Amino acid sequence: MWRKGRQGTHGRQIISMKGVKHYKRDGSLHKGTSHKMPNGTLHTNKSHTKTSVKLFHFKDLSKTAKARANA
Repeated sequence: MWRKGRQGTHGRQIISMKGVKHYKRDGSLHKGTSHKMPNGTLHTNKSHTKTSVKLFHFKDLSKTAKARANA
């Protein structure tokens, strides 16, 4: 379930999905803030920076990343 949040920097809205885990490409669980890009992808950090990385749902991870996420 999407829950609308406050406005982030650059006028983008900060979105949270309560109860849905998000993972980095390698399968590590992301517990910090995130933001949604104009193309719909979710990234780390509350606004986009050079260190932001794309986040994934468990079902979208590779087999290797799923194994790491379950470890």
